Amino acid sequence: MIAEMTTDEAEAPMGRGGRARNRSGPERRCIATGESGPTARLIRFVLSPENEVVPDLARRLPGRGVWLSADRTLVEKAVNKNLFARAFRLPVRIPEGLSDRLTELLVRRMIDTISLARKAGQAVTGFEKVRTRLEAGVVGALITATDAAADGRGKLHRLAPDTARIEVLDGAELGLAFGRDFAIHAALDAGGIADRAIGDAERLAGLRTGDAFRALRQATAPRDE
Repeated sequence: MIAEMTTDEAEAPMGRGGRARNRSGPERRCIATGESGPTARLIRFVLSPENEVVPDLARRLPGRGVWLSADRTLVEKAVNKNLFARAFRLPVRIPEGLSDRLTELLVRRMIDTISLARKAGQAVTGFEKVRTRLEAGVVGALITATDAAADGRGKLHRLAPDTARIEVLDGAELGLAFGRDFAIHAALDAGGIADRAIGDAERLAGLRTGDAFRALRQATAPRDE
């Protein structure tokens, strides 16, 4: 069964998509915990020519990389304890507000991914369109805005109990992916784009935990489409 992916489930024994973590895949060591594990919830960093720490969210930048869990507390630990310098074995420059910067980058990356799916005809928004897609059995990820009304959320969740659910973007952020002011419900067709969105949501969820994000959610009035 694929579990719901929310920011309130930062510590789960399985991957946020509900799938057991693939121990046969590549593993890397987190510089904050010292533990090795799959890369799904890790962020890779490299150094710029000026020795500035650069997040490599797509994991394609050249050079030696170090890995850090996508967890706000651990990112701040790495900054405060100078763990990047130890890992790279060099004096390094760390961007101001690294946790917030990572959050912004992952939000932008998710918006771009969903937008790409929309342009490819693999994403829809709107309660009725999402319901139709779910009933057709083609959905790889059900996306619900964090400020969605409980009633609409529950109705769609009951239609797709075994579908990966992403709940890390608010309505305004999700709306950007569809060229509108806000969006509450969306669905991604099964395939590579949905898998990428699920992976990025795993990492974003770890950064959008804590009192600040909970307060943001509570301050936004629930709404539906």
